[in-house]
Amino acid sequence: MRLLLPLVLCLAALSCAAPEPASLCDRFFTPYPDLVSQRPRTTRNAALLDAMAHYAQQDYAVAAERLQQVVDRDPRDITARIYLVNALLASGDPYRAEMHLDFMENHRDRSYSDQVEWYNALCWLCEGQLERAAQQAAWIAARPHTYRQEAEALAKALKQP
Repeated sequence: MRLLLPLVLCLAALSCAAPEPASLCDRFFTPYPDLVSQRPRTTRNAALLDAMAHYAQQDYAVAAERLQQVVDRDPRDITARIYLVNALLASGDPYRAEMHLDFMENHRDRSYSDQVEWYNALCWLCEGQLERAAQQAAWIAARPHTYRQEAEALAKALKQP
């Protein structure tokens, strides 16, 4: 009996431990829906549509490479950049994704401001910055926001012991 007590206490402590960032990342990250691939093809958007074909097939690593090329050619292409952020997150590179979100936060085009705020929380979550992710999720959940319900759920999951 004395030998089992430490094992039981250890198992109890593990069951009360904070959730793993990777599992929460998998649970809360959903790639932004593809709203681009159905656009008519032009010479101007051909590279974006080619990249988005990989995104639509969930080939996120290749999509990220191709979307990076689109953004390199036109840093102001905010649509390509939001999909790049998502392809990077989906392929496990939240640090690079966060860098692109920083650019979007400071860009005059605020078309994706709700997405930037939410995906910042997810970048921090996936990087293991749980306190920062919790603060962002709580901030989003406390206001009218596209991702309010998701943020409430994330904030709740991060509060659980």
